Amino acid sequence: MSGEETKTEVFTITEETEVRKTSRRRCIFEKYVQPCLAELFGTGLFVFVGCASVIGNVGTVGVIQPAVAHGLALGVLIMVFGQISGGHFNPAVSLMAYLCGGMEFLLLLPYILAQMVGGMAGAGLTKAIYPSGVYTASLGGAFGVTPNALAETTLAEVIMTTFLTTVVCMGAINTKTSSPWAPFCIGLTVTANIFAGAMISGACMNPARAFGPAVVANHWSHHWIYWVGPFCGALVTASFIRLLFGDQKTRLVLK
Repeated sequence: MSGEETKTEVFTITEETEVRKTSRRRCIFEKYVQPCLAELFGTGLFVFVGCASVIGNVGTVGVIQPAVAHGLALGVLIMVFGQISGGHFNPAVSLMAYLCGGMEFLLLLPYILAQMVGGMAGAGLTKAIYPSGVYTASLGGAFGVTPNALAETTLAEVIMTTFLTTVVCMGAINTKTSSPWAPFCIGLTVTANIFAGAMISGACMNPARAFGPAVVANHWSHHWIYWVGPFCGALVTASFIRLLFGDQKTRLVLK
């Protein structure tokens, strides 16, 4: 009997060890790998829709098509992938989320890299489906800047990104104000910003959205604006949330 019991114990211990290893691998995948894949895939789809809406809008008047396309695509993608990765799809949003306590530092750089790769993939898919003449005429959905209005363009990106990241933080990260309507509100904010600032800076608010088509179309004119402006907007939002509007857990003063 003791021999049989020993064999049973060994089998049970081995089985429990395998279960723990499987559980650990699944935990690592769901905590680190799956969110990055979601950011890559979601950013690719967002940039594809965004670039395609701009390219397909050549020759028409107004910004209705790009504004609605960007807003709807972002809202839907956040709804679908939000529970996996948070639904950032934007390096500026990821920076703001980290600074406001919405994600851990270990994921910040992988998120940004995944978003940049996704941006290139989305822009590449856009180039693959459109005729070269139409694609070239619209710079592949890349952003163009008026050389004598660099300060105004950068400021516009700072303001619009501040608006966007504030809505993201207050709607999805800050526990006191979070709402299930956050995906809809975030998408609507992007739409409103494009209506407001498309004629000034293109209303990018997203370095990955600018980087993808810049690589594919090889259009780098004043590209730095679409990194400096959004990241400064993220810093402004983080300052407001940490000092003024955050809940007791997030706020740094008067807790």
